[in-house]
Amino acid sequence: MPHPHPSEDAPPLAERLRARGLRLTTQRQRVLAAVAALEHATPEAIATRLREEAGSAGAAPDTSTVYRNLELLERLGLVWHTHLGKGAPVYHAAEHPHLHVVCAGCGEISSADPALLDGAAERLAADLGFQLDVGHVALSGTCRACRERAGTES
Repeated sequence: MPHPHPSEDAPPLAERLRARGLRLTTQRQRVLAAVAALEHATPEAIATRLREEAGSAGAAPDTSTVYRNLELLERLGLVWHTHLGKGAPVYHAAEHPHLHVVCAGCGEISSADPALLDGAAERLAADLGFQLDVGHVALSGTCRACRERAGTES
């Protein structure tokens, strides 16, 4: 099932939460801001950033609170998660749908236009009745810099 695409006239976060009987907490705002700032971050990295921002004030959420907030923000269509291989998923803002390419050599994560997979998505739909969700797609391979270092640039 594809992710909903937030539109420019989508209700603000506070309204979306109120519609579900929830309120806009400082924690939710801070988690969403950290996702946007970090671009592709694990819940642990988001929690670390929030702890660093809080400093000695001690107002930082623990990792389980970050996970709960990320799950809620994803249900609201504000963030997406992607599995880039082993380990925890990474989260990114949902405003700009993209697929991920991950270098197996250096670990660099790059974003790519989902339209690059249009032909594959059409073929999957026609052959298997499968609808591709590009928000969760991560392609692994080797980046140009790593290929050049290895002398295999083509």
